[in-house]
This record gives sequence, C-alpha cells and structure tokens, in this order.
Amino acid sequence: MTIRFAGATIHASGEDVDDQSASSESDTDYAEEDNNFDDWVSDQAQNQSCRSLFEDKAFPSATAARAHDKDVHNFDLRTISAKLDLDLHQRIRLINFIRKHASTPEDIENLTGAESFFSLDEYLIPQIEDDPLLQLEMDDWSDDEDLSSTDQRPAPPTDLPNALRQMQILERKLAQTHRDMAEYRALVGQQFDAGRFAEILNESGPSSAGPSPRDDDTHYFSSYCENDIHAVMIQDKVRTSTYASFILTNPILFRDAVVLDVGCGTGILSLLAAKSGAKHVYAVDASDIAEKAEQIVRANGLENVITVIRGKVEEISLPDDVEHVDIIVSEWMGYALLYESMLDSVLQARDRFLKPEGGVMAPSQCRIMFGLCEGSEILKERVGFWSDVYGFDLSVMGNDVYEEAIVDVVGPDSMASEPYLLKDLHLKDITTRQLDFTSQFTLVSTTPKRTKIHAFVLYFDTFFTTTGEPVSPEVPVRVTKDGDVTLAEVWPVGGKPPPQRRASVGPGLKQKEDKRVTSFSTGPRSQPTHWKQTIFLLRDPIHAEDGTIVTGTFYCKKSATNSRELDVEIHYSVRQNAETTAVGDTVVQIYKVR
Repeated sequence: MTIRFAGATIHASGEDVDDQSASSESDTDYAEEDNNFDDWVSDQAQNQSCRSLFEDKAFPSATAARAHDKDVHNFDLRTISAKLDLDLHQRIRLINFIRKHASTPEDIENLTGAESFFSLDEYLIPQIEDDPLLQLEMDDWSDDEDLSSTDQRPAPPTDLPNALRQMQILERKLAQTHRDMAEYRALVGQQFDAGRFAEILNESGPSSAGPSPRDDDTHYFSSYCENDIHAVMIQDKVRTSTYASFILTNPILFRDAVVLDVGCGTGILSLLAAKSGAKHVYAVDASDIAEKAEQIVRANGLENVITVIRGKVEEISLPDDVEHVDIIVSEWMGYALLYESMLDSVLQARDRFLKPEGGVMAPSQCRIMFGLCEGSEILKERVGFWSDVYGFDLSVMGNDVYEEAIVDVVGPDSMASEPYLLKDLHLKDITTRQLDFTSQFTLVSTTPKRTKIHAFVLYFDTFFTTTGEPVSPEVPVRVTKDGDVTLAEVWPVGGKPPPQRRASVGPGLKQKEDKRVTSFSTGPRSQPTHWKQTIFLLRDPIHAEDGTIVTGTFYCKKSATNSRELDVEIHYSVRQNAETTAVGDTVVQIYKVR
C-alpha cells in the first residue's frame, strides 16, 4: 500500500504532521447506562483477555488492563481523551496508535490532539484483532454534563420531568452511537475485509470450547527438519567461518565454560565449542533436526561433552546441578535480521540461564543498516518482466511486488548512499519489547549523475566480543571478500586442511582476546550470504543526484497475523539538496517481510 500526504514534513518527534490540525467534536460520546446494544459491546468484550497498552502483559478484562495502566503507568484513557477532546474515531485511533508504535505514557501526555494520525484511516484498523479495549472504551464515555460530571452513575430520577429528560438524553446518545458505529463500519469496510470485520463484531460470545490458539510455531519448526536448509546455512562461508573463527580463536573464553547453543540445528556451533575446550555444551532445538544432531554428536565422539535437548528453550530445563551457563551461542538472525522472531527465544534463554556477571552472548551485537538502492535490475526482474510474456501483457502480476519486501542480492554498485544505522541491538540488555521499533533516518544520495532510485535496501552487521560489551560506533564491520584469509584459516580450501593453531595461555592472551572484535556484514559490499539483502521497491522512483536528501521514519513490528513475520512502514520525503528548504510530499509505503 502506498499513501501520499501533500505538504507534510517529518519532524524530530518521528510523527508526520500536516499543516491542517485535526478538529475534535466531542458531542458524540456514550452514556454509561447504554452499554448493552448488540452492535458493539457484549459480555464477550467485558470478559475477554486484554493486553496492557504499555507492556506485553495480559489481564482478565479490558477494565483490569485499564486499571493496571492507571495504577502502574499513571495513564488513564478517559482522562487523556477528555483532555484532548477526542471524539469516537479519534479515541480509536489513539488506542491503535499506542499499540502500533509502542508509545510510552510520556509520549501520549505530550500530544495536543492536532497530530495528523488522529485523522488517518489507517489507525482505525485494530492492531490487535477484536481488541477488547476498543470495545470497552466505546461504552465507557460521556461528555454530557448531566451524565459525566462524576464517575458514579447518575441518581435515579425522583420525578417524571427528570425521568423524561434523562430518557431523551440517553435516546440521543444511543442514536448517535448507532450512527458512529455505522460510519466506523463503512470506513473499515471500504479498504478492508468488511465481511470478516462484521463477523468479529457480531459474534455472540465464546463457545464452550473457546477459540483455537493461533499457531505460529509448527510450520516454522518443521521447516528446519530438512537437509537443504542446513546445507545452505553451513555452506554460507561468511556466516559459518565467522562463528568458527570467534569460537576457535578465543580459547580462554571457551575453555572449561558451560555453553548453551540455542537453535542448534545440526549442532555445528556446539561441535566448535567442544573443540575449543568447553566443559559442557547444551544444544537445544525444537525441531526434528535435534534427532540428527544427537547422531552427529555420537559420530564425533562428543556425547560426554554435548547434550542435545529437544524442545523450546522457553520450556526446557537444564540438569538440576546447572543453574547458569557462561556463554550463549546462537545463529538466530533472519532476513532483515528480525524475521522469524528467533531473537525473542534467545533473549528468554539469556534471562533464564546466562550468569548475571560475566556471561557472554555470541553474537553480542547486531546493527540494522539502511540505504538508497538504484535497483533497476531488481525492478526489471520482478516487475518489468511481466509486461511482455510471449507477447502477452501480464503486468497485473507485478502489482503486489510493491507490498512485499524482496530478499535478493544487489551489487555494491547499486548502493546510492552511505548506509544509515537504523537500530543497534546490544544482546546483553535489549528486551523483546524493543524489537518492535521506530527509527528516523537521513540518507544523502552519492550518485554522480541524476538517477532514478527504485528502492531502499536493508541489511545487518554482526559483532562478537569476548566480553559481551557493545562495540564502539567507530569500529568498522569486517567486509568479507572472496579469498579473504578469514575463510582460509577455518575452512578447508583447495582440498588442504586448515592450519592447526597451537593453544596459548600466555599472560597477555586474555588481554588480546578482550580487545578482539570478530564481525561480518551481510551488505552489498560483502561476499553474499544466505541472508542476502532485503529490498523495498518504491512505486514512484526518487529522482536523485549527488546531495539529494531523503529523510523519513522507519517503522518495524511483528505481524499481527503471524509473529514470525514483520510489518514495515516507511515514511519518507525528498529534498533536492542541503541548500533547498522545500520538502516534497511525504510518501508512505507499507510492506510485509515474510
């Protein structure tokens, strides 16, 4: 999906702000007494589990979730909505905005009510399917002085005139509520699956069996059962040789260490850790590949050093005498780094098993990099190809390409800017909540002549240190080329065995290890890896020359329909050069990474 906002600029807050302020009309609120019309509020909504706005924590009901946010985060939806004078649709947009961008209470307290998202239809789409908080909030408001000056219900009328007056007020409220609900249905139905939306709203309630829980794991784990995927990963020499180099050239770190290998696959990293002197290695995998890993361990005579554990790392237990491990090693990275959401499992393993002082994560740090990409070859292969197939126009097949991120290799010459650091992940202390993120970016075109920029490109750089501490931004990533020494040192080349290293325990070795940084890049300037690069094609190319500035905001979060996938939004605008003050339209493109 592509959206264009004329005259919008991207401010330092990361929000797109229009010249026009969103107006608020607050005469469409609800009376507390009218909360049982069947078009919206049902017993199902009142009793359905609901997530906090600011934590990954669920509560028995929307009322309990709202009370928790008020007590713990000092945030009350009713208060902020009254302060900003929000109408029904704006309240819905506010809730969805908070969930979508993981906003903090402080962020929301700074809102004025004039922000552009209060008028954008995209924020009418529930971020959580059948969100009970949306449903509860719609019957929990009143802006009529007679009905909302206190949190208590109004006293029953004592005479006929008062009774008639309250009845008239409630009838007006109910009529307005039905009109608002119809309008909300229409807005969503124009762009989305209205049939499914109506089905959700009109469900009579939970069945005795309850809804089946969504399963994002079965297909994911079963995809790692086959040989091919493991062959591709192991034959990725940049990947495997860098892990091997880190493990085998840091003997002091691994000697006599207890190691946890999360998502061990064939067990290659466990084998390397054992070879480097680990006291014991626990290799964990939830897929059927764990059975082959056990066979591989026995075939290499390491069954006394490596224990394979079949199961999810969130659920398994280590032997009773093992409380903590010294090192967690894992190859968890997916396309665009965060695809597959395996990092969530690694971080849970860290919190459960890594020793608090001196424990090391390997890798210790990853950086998501972003840049301009000329992209004409990708455009030709993925879109242009369809325009003439044996003389037939099949171009409709290329329309959806702009809505899906493309995983492919682009050459170094296709880069049209220096890379920009979108997100720096320090595995020692990052949390799962921080994996959904928003980042501003500024890209400056380096093309020597006027060029059409057809895409953004994203890749990641990975770092290993023996201390687990963050790498300084000044430390460059190693860009691996064909034939580099790193590959030859740890990988048989030309049929010759790799050179043997004599273990050293000299007094200066630990100091050398502590300063050593091992790294690799998946960017266009490096030897291609199995991760390739992630490409976001633009429906409308950017006309750029040397010095053209592209600024914007990158939004990334787990998909609401499959937590292993990613939803990405890129908001950007173009300025021809640093001297130009005029900024072009703000363009929004929405992508799936899957």
